[in-house]
Amino acid sequence: MTNVLLIIFTISLLYLGIAHRLLTYIKILTIQGILLFGIAFIELIEINAVNLAFVLLETIVIKAIAIPLFLNYVMKRNRITRDAEPFLPNFVSLILITLIVITTFILSNAISDTRISKIYFVVAISSLFTGLYIIVTRHKLITHVMGYLVIENGVFILSLAVGNEMPVLVNLGILLDIFASVFLLGIFVNRIGDVLKDADVDQLKSLKD
Repeated sequence: MTNVLLIIFTISLLYLGIAHRLLTYIKILTIQGILLFGIAFIELIEINAVNLAFVLLETIVIKAIAIPLFLNYVMKRNRITRDAEPFLPNFVSLILITLIVITTFILSNAISDTRISKIYFVVAISSLFTGLYIIVTRHKLITHVMGYLVIENGVFILSLAVGNEMPVLVNLGILLDIFASVFLLGIFVNRIGDVLKDADVDQLKSLKD
């Protein structure tokens, strides 16, 4: 069952690469949060109940509910247009993200450590590079925030790849990282929205001291 959820997560990365509407990005992040909830529940069912509850609350409340609602608020607050405005055509993005997944799969075969689950490794690294790709190839600042969240999801999966137990301190670090990055970047986007008509990366060139 875990493998099925990880495969669906990988498909969501491919769909993210061809999505044009920002609301679609938010929906995909919500779906990824739900998938991570299911993966964590299945993978960590045998750990301490308190740790498990913390992980599950982190995934379903923060990743699947709070962050998508916050991003939606930022969009409305700044009247950001619904188009993500990618630099590259959808077909090129789909090909490149597919190559990322294939390359990561090939690299995973070089790993001989039996303690690391290869499918977790493949999905995690694919998520990391897909997030970086989203950041590099999108105009809007808010899509950069979303790309970072995809990277964070990859870090979460990567932590599951090295074993069945996840210390609470690791989750606390991830949670604090989410709060600090998303809210600070959200404030930044709000400030930019007060100055610029639209939160586009290209318009940052017009800012002066």
